[in-house]
Amino acid sequence: MRTISVERSGAFVEKFSLPPTSDGPLNGLHFAVKDLIDVAGHQTGCGNPTWLATHPPATVSAVCVEQLLAAGAACEGKTVTDELAFSLLGENYFYGTPLNPAAPDRVPGGSSSGSASAVACGLVDLALGTDSGGSVRVPASNCGIWGWRPTHGLVSIAGVTPLTPTFDTVGLLARNAVTLQRGARALLAADAKTPAAPGRVHLLADAFALADPDVREALNPVIERMKHTLGAELAEISLAELCHDAQAAELATWREIYLVLMAAEVASCHGAWIAAARPEFGPLASAGFEFVKNLDRTRVGETIARRQHYCRQLSRALGPRDLLCLPTAPTIAPLKESIGRDRNSGYYQRTLALTAIAGVGRLPQVSMPLATAAAAPIGLSLIGAPGEDLFLLDVARSIDQP
Repeated sequence: MRTISVERSGAFVEKFSLPPTSDGPLNGLHFAVKDLIDVAGHQTGCGNPTWLATHPPATVSAVCVEQLLAAGAACEGKTVTDELAFSLLGENYFYGTPLNPAAPDRVPGGSSSGSASAVACGLVDLALGTDSGGSVRVPASNCGIWGWRPTHGLVSIAGVTPLTPTFDTVGLLARNAVTLQRGARALLAADAKTPAAPGRVHLLADAFALADPDVREALNPVIERMKHTLGAELAEISLAELCHDAQAAELATWREIYLVLMAAEVASCHGAWIAAARPEFGPLASAGFEFVKNLDRTRVGETIARRQHYCRQLSRALGPRDLLCLPTAPTIAPLKESIGRDRNSGYYQRTLALTAIAGVGRLPQVSMPLATAAAAPIGLSLIGAPGEDLFLLDVARSIDQP
């Protein structure tokens, strides 16, 4: 892979080098940190100048940063994020749009835009990102790299600015499945296990139906190859069957669960700061916080109950070696400046409907860059059972290197 310069990538808000704190399994690797995650002695700007101006430098690094340094990797700086992680596009009003080298006229995806760009441009081997509603998975799909969202609660989020705590995770982006797996083991503090064969691989019919025709067409031969690589049964299934609930087949249901709880939690996490600091936001972030302000909070209780119901049903339906398969995103990356501030656009609505499945279920997901449509990357995803992250990453590695 040809390395693109730091300047051309636009991936970093602050470039510096921190050596590893000890030798370990990541010796020789370099990583970047999303500017939502603390690095000792550096300010966490969260993609917004007012946040930067009203918060002091971190006194200690986030636990996830310390883990990678202790595992032998070197830190190369902090990367651009959408404002307070509140976008899937990667177009920051104040700090610009990091380069998507796989499709330069298209967005990298957000909110872990700089982390994805840094990896895709060959500037680092790994990058830390956060993923609440798709902020690792969507950039991975857009930029043609590997992305992992862990089981909720399995990787420490201490030292990470929250967005929506019951969905927030710290994930990783990497250029290949082997490196992704090495980094994940460091964050999970887990030793390698003997790889196991998958049980059932459920092709989520509802999710594939939501994708653009060219995306489905591009992924069909990948799925056929995967059947032979994994030697497992692949069969279509509906979310209604998995959850024993007819409403689960409507992906808008999953999206609405995410949106209601996200809005409630964003207001709880950041409402006081917004009222006191009166920050300037870019147009897209402003539209997002307007949505938060207008939430009918009487919906929160029933939405939590529905989320718990689907979470339980998915956990019961998935055996430890079972997987769900779906497109990471319903489309290729949008053209730059084509979405604007419209959070009700078809792109946002459909993408959140797909990414909400793992979020609502608190499940691990890996996005694999296995196809292209219209000369742009598109990811195919696997979702695993809760806590089965290492197994999920083993399967992904076998697909990358059959």
